[in-house]
Amino acid sequence: MCGIVGYVGTSESWPIIFVGLQRLAYRGYDSAGIAVIGADGSLEIRKSAGKVQELEPAPGESAPSGTTGIGHTRWATHGVPTGPNAHPHSDCTGNIALVHNGIVENYLDLKLRLAASGHQFTSDTDTEVIVHLLEDALARGLSFEASMLEAGGQLRGSNAMGALRRDEPHKLLALRLGYAGGLVAASRQGDAMFASDLPALVPFSSEVCPLDDGEMAVVTPGKVKVVGQFGSTVVKKTLALPPESAWVDKAGHDHFMLKEMLEQPQAVSSALRGRVDFERDLITLDDFLLSDAEIRGLSRVMLVGCGTSLNAGMVGARLIEDLAGIPATAESSSELRYRSPVIDDRTLVVAIGQSGETADTLAAMDTVRQREARIITICNVEGSLATRTAESTLYMRSGIEVGVASTKTFVASITLLTLLAAYLRQVRNESASADLVSQLARAPELMGRVLAQRASFGDIAQRYAQYGHFLYLGRGMDYPIAVEGALKLKEISYMHAEAYPAGEMKHGPIALIDEHMPTVAIATAGPLYDKMVGNIMEVKARGGPVIAVVTEGDTALASLVDDIIYLPQCDGVLSPLLSVLPLQLLAYHIAVQRGCDVDQPRNLAKTVTVE
Repeated sequence: MCGIVGYVGTSESWPIIFVGLQRLAYRGYDSAGIAVIGADGSLEIRKSAGKVQELEPAPGESAPSGTTGIGHTRWATHGVPTGPNAHPHSDCTGNIALVHNGIVENYLDLKLRLAASGHQFTSDTDTEVIVHLLEDALARGLSFEASMLEAGGQLRGSNAMGALRRDEPHKLLALRLGYAGGLVAASRQGDAMFASDLPALVPFSSEVCPLDDGEMAVVTPGKVKVVGQFGSTVVKKTLALPPESAWVDKAGHDHFMLKEMLEQPQAVSSALRGRVDFERDLITLDDFLLSDAEIRGLSRVMLVGCGTSLNAGMVGARLIEDLAGIPATAESSSELRYRSPVIDDRTLVVAIGQSGETADTLAAMDTVRQREARIITICNVEGSLATRTAESTLYMRSGIEVGVASTKTFVASITLLTLLAAYLRQVRNESASADLVSQLARAPELMGRVLAQRASFGDIAQRYAQYGHFLYLGRGMDYPIAVEGALKLKEISYMHAEAYPAGEMKHGPIALIDEHMPTVAIATAGPLYDKMVGNIMEVKARGGPVIAVVTEGDTALASLVDDIIYLPQCDGVLSPLLSVLPLQLLAYHIAVQRGCDVDQPRNLAKTVTVE
């Protein structure tokens, strides 16, 4: 979750960018850098491994002087945290500086092509290919703006970037591609800025202009012009940004929950950063402290949590058994704390929780600790009690989640559980994870494609908002997602919903099915697809309306169900990251149709700190 800041205007740029990076430090702090164009047209770049504070000039030194600059604070993806790998990056001529947030999925092909044409690379990052693509386009006589758009058009994946060049010292460009990485811009008389998140702009302006997918901001003193992917001007509305609430602004959306659902591709990218070696197809969990010998000695994994975290644990248990071959179970924290579980020091307990302060989960952690189990936690809040209790922490890095009904922290948890399962397999079997790494790199883009369909869910919701009961069905990895979908509907729409493994339907729940009981069936491609089709036919034979979630290319079910939702094709391991999205959107739109308080549902709290 890298932080990006750019400034152009009448003031010294270094202190403005430096403060902006400090405000974005939660997005990354393994390295940082700032590039400034001086009054004489020179380009000076200073960068360092470590936190933003490492850029502070030493006693007796001064910061680079100039009124145009860009800065970056980094979570490492490609390349370890070093000075050379820190951003900004420059081209062979020293004319351009660029900062970047995202993963360039096809960087290796681009790098080989660029190197063959004579470009010299000085870092191990994927980012550096972008600045050389810019250099090539400019050398062919394209304008700065056209070069940026052309370079962006050659990238695969979700990316956000900002750039400057010495030849145009009073202009910055900021380009957003995809969903995994935001960009906002703001201007005032004589000055203008862009940044990857709102806190960096709080001291600067009370209004911001958010960029959407494919849009580029041309930032000049006192002006922000937005153009589309073909260079045409885009008219944008600015958003009011009260300073006291800027860090939790809805960014123009009606609800925090909707904003946070749309941030889920970025949440996945943030969870991946620094934990995957894309060059060697390896998972690198440096924040997982068990030794290889201890991992090989594990006899069992137990995942504990409450609510949405428990549902994530159910997905994790299946992933760990499928990928690592270790027996795994998901346990309710509120039940485990009062049991006498049969565990020992060969049991790994994974405590999952957004806040790290949930009372039942903390108590469950204490229960297993007394039995000498090894404990790690998956958490979103640094310094929380869970992180202080566990031996090590895998941080979600999702940013603040305001909506009470968890969304982006759920997908972040699943992402980390996928990495954990792959890492356990990697250590125990000494095998690389090439296919999985490739799929993980695509996940944010695929999720963005699902979320781009969000408007269509309003029509579906309108047809079902007045029903009183719902049934959710799934098999295999889709079953815990069905449970999460039912939970979301209950939480925010106050409708009764139950989830079952589809094979259990005929063992009781089928008695409830009639024309008044809609069924949401997750029937994605996989070995259990035909079984799911059979279950759907059983529902239809009893007059029950069916909403089916299927994989693109599935034409068989389209004529058999009442409503159908398509997901992009993906590896089965990644299926939960995609299949949960339509269930969240369906619950959200039904709640809106029913006039419910989406962000603060009745009787619920974000963090349950009492039993």
